[in-house]
Amino acid sequence: MSEAIRRRFEDIELVQGRGQVAAFLAVSLGMLGVLGALCFLFPEIFTTPDFRRLYNVPLLRNLLYGVIAAAFFAGVVAVFRGTRRFGLAGILLATLAAVLGSMESAGGPVEQRSVYAGLDYFVLTLFILALVFIPLERLFPQNPQQKMLRRGWTTDLNYFLFGHVGIQLFTFLSIVPAHHFFSWAIDADFQRAIAAQPLWLQVIEILVVVDFFSYWIHRALHEVPALWKIHAVHHSSEHMDWLASSRLHFLEIIANRLVGYLPIFILGFAAPAVYAYLVFISFHAIFIHANVRFRFPYFRWVLATPEFHHWHHSSQAEAIDRNYAAFLPVYDWLFRTAYLPAHTATKFSTVGAPPPEGFRGQMLYPFREWLRRDTPAG
Repeated sequence: MSEAIRRRFEDIELVQGRGQVAAFLAVSLGMLGVLGALCFLFPEIFTTPDFRRLYNVPLLRNLLYGVIAAAFFAGVVAVFRGTRRFGLAGILLATLAAVLGSMESAGGPVEQRSVYAGLDYFVLTLFILALVFIPLERLFPQNPQQKMLRRGWTTDLNYFLFGHVGIQLFTFLSIVPAHHFFSWAIDADFQRAIAAQPLWLQVIEILVVVDFFSYWIHRALHEVPALWKIHAVHHSSEHMDWLASSRLHFLEIIANRLVGYLPIFILGFAAPAVYAYLVFISFHAIFIHANVRFRFPYFRWVLATPEFHHWHHSSQAEAIDRNYAAFLPVYDWLFRTAYLPAHTATKFSTVGAPPPEGFRGQMLYPFREWLRRDTPAG
């Protein structure tokens, strides 16, 4: 999304009582409708091969029509409430999605391609997560004054799209090095013993092992100045909500995937346990960024909570370089980086000059900074 379009979208948040929510729904649902229709029209290009066999196509097609109808209705509401430009944009997107959705693909077996876009993963994930977290943040907000269309939401949406559509590339860049450099560490008998354990125990073991390595990678991203320039992008958001979790530089995504995959690859956990772990961490990573006020007394020291992770993102002096663990706060307790006071964090973003706003500027930010003198982490 270009900078000019991004600014126009974010101008919506400055308009009160003029259909901003309807405008947001019209444009966002309209865009999802267009992308979903493209997945139906060109499945060999835009869908993920591993997911196709799991789809209930008639159900998903009816869901697509429902999204298109909702986008059109929201666009009409936005027009009548004064947000005409975005209301009309939503109506046009819904109309385009309806036209594309009415076209039939060639039918028959879908061609298997080695390169695909993975738009289906993006569309379904965004739709389901928005359906869960937007109502949750409206009903139980930590910061009731924070707007749904807060500044920076279009940047985070770009990251969400990039992270999901780029899943094939990131998987390749993490799995190939692991297989190439660590195949010597494979012990087939040991892996069979690991995979023979109860699935629930394997999931716990994956959490414990992966989070240990993730803790130290995360800590290095903060405390090594050159690496901080990458991770500063994630901390640049001034607001915490479910969409902010997607703001990750592609170099950090690759590093996290590699570190997470290595122990799974070497130890040989069973596929069902790995899938259960992936589902859990996908939801958990978004939940701990969400604008929700759940405190979870006592349990907050067992598993990372929104309160725990919000302090990690806080720019308040006492919270800098704290709470590195993604799942298990015990690692922060053991290595003396835990911080969880009685009150909650209220101020976020980086200390000092933050990375520029906007997807393109943030993608280039580490490379530009590496060409300058080092800056302190924080």
